[in-house]
Amino acid sequence: MLSLSASRFTIRPCIDAHVVRRPLIVPISKCVIPFTQARRRGLLTLAIESSCDDTSVAIVEKDAHAAAKIHFLENITADTRKYRGIHPIEALQSHQESLGKLVQKALCSLPPVEHNGSTDGAVASHILPRTGDPTRRRLPDFISVTRGPGMRSNLSVGLDTAKGLAVAWQIPIVGVHHMQAHLLTPRLVSALDSSAPTDDIQPKFPFLSILVSGGHSMLVHTKSLLDHEILATTADIAIGETLDKSARLILPESVMESANTTMYGKLLEKFAFPNGLADYADYQPPKNRGEEVVKRDNDTWGWAFTTPYANTRDLKFSFSSVSSMVSKIMSDKIKSDVEVTQGERVTLARESMRVCFEHLASRTIIALEHLQKQSKFSRRRQVVDTLVVSGGVAANRFLMTVLRSFLDVRGFPDVQVIAPPPYLCTDNAAMIGWAGIEMFEAGYSTDLSCRAIRKWTLDPSAQDGGILGAEGWIRGDEVDL
Repeated sequence: MLSLSASRFTIRPCIDAHVVRRPLIVPISKCVIPFTQARRRGLLTLAIESSCDDTSVAIVEKDAHAAAKIHFLENITADTRKYRGIHPIEALQSHQESLGKLVQKALCSLPPVEHNGSTDGAVASHILPRTGDPTRRRLPDFISVTRGPGMRSNLSVGLDTAKGLAVAWQIPIVGVHHMQAHLLTPRLVSALDSSAPTDDIQPKFPFLSILVSGGHSMLVHTKSLLDHEILATTADIAIGETLDKSARLILPESVMESANTTMYGKLLEKFAFPNGLADYADYQPPKNRGEEVVKRDNDTWGWAFTTPYANTRDLKFSFSSVSSMVSKIMSDKIKSDVEVTQGERVTLARESMRVCFEHLASRTIIALEHLQKQSKFSRRRQVVDTLVVSGGVAANRFLMTVLRSFLDVRGFPDVQVIAPPPYLCTDNAAMIGWAGIEMFEAGYSTDLSCRAIRKWTLDPSAQDGGILGAEGWIRGDEVDL
């Protein structure tokens, strides 16, 4: 496999402070130290995530046999319950208060130096918390940190911390694309199975990804580590935002007041399906496009939802109409002085999710049909047989049922649907660490002059050039480890 050395790395200024910045990707072959240690012990990274309201630190290792291990992972979410949603200033202050403490705590989980007489890669004892533990621990090979997209101020807290650690330890940093990390997370899960050799890490490229969260809704054709074609994105708001808005309208006030989280979409799922799978075991998807178009009237409550773009095959999403319809239904009840019963709230919760998820599934089927036609006329014949679902909304089990059901009845029963476990669906530093490892292996690190990026697409054909379009990438010599 082609990869950059994971051995200890001495940072050298590649650009003088008074000289005009060099081109986008800077060769650093003269800065690379021999690869002996990387061959023997694999890669170790300390990872930082701070793109939104979750402060997260992880220590992730990929050994010489490609098995992964998460030595440490901890998240602290800003407490913004009184605002019933994310509050930018509160989130920023939470990062500032929490990140340093999490990094300090993580240091005690750095793996010990191998007992082979070598001191290479050891962390000096004076930078570790004073616990009285004499164990010599390994220095991370590099720091992985979310560079974007996200809230610029929040990202900067993590990025500046990463730069400080990199300078202090004289190791590189990798500025990770947050959405790339989400879509690579199933590969981390595969690597956590220690029996999987490098070539067997799943899913293999290419695959189709649905990235769904509070800030993003997109359908991506992932062809390689760096080549991601965005097939569809939302025309208005993200699916996670729609579910959160709907939840704040539907959930009884008693549920909202007792909630210990602002993950209202998760609360909505629990409220709608208290018995889990048993509550939607009889779900039947529309068998064809004609059934999708039919409006499902609710004779019991007198309202109905219309699936967005039901009459078109356009590859795009729209979710604002769902939360708007929920708002109208609830508003009409209040104006009519009609009590909204528990049963109606549960039905409304189920229907709002069903419409959102069937809309996602419908566009996914259209995309698969499009890719299937492309493959027939392609010399390479790369067949997409895996659908990756990632992001916070991927933790919703009803979503997974809807997607699986659509694929089965629409001619794609062989397409595998995979999603990370719930703790790796939401924003976390473990996925940032894994994405950093994959980028570092491919020969990429990031210059210390890099800045946070608020908007940053995945697609190399976009105006900003996608992942490699950002300034500050350093391209190292690729070496077969």
